[in-house]
Amino acid sequence: MDNSAHNTIRGAIEAILAARGIDGPVSDTDSLFISGRLDSLAATEVMMMLESDFNLDLADPDFDMSRLDTIADLTRLVTDMAA
Repeated sequence: MDNSAHNTIRGAIEAILAARGIDGPVSDTDSLFISGRLDSLAATEVMMMLESDFNLDLADPDFDMSRLDTIADLTRLVTDMAA
């Protein structure tokens, strides 16, 4: 796991959660979207962050949104797409 990518993603997720008044710890494997902690607007913010910070193109119509559900999923996505 790329620590730099992981730290950037964790910081962005923690900021999005805090902006929505959701405090407390979040582990790398805690569900963010399926659990309802974050909504579709937050998903858009996460996707924009991934596109701008990691130069990813997530416009593929077959993109599986479940790949965004945890910090670990997000880090794996960045690592896989960078390879």
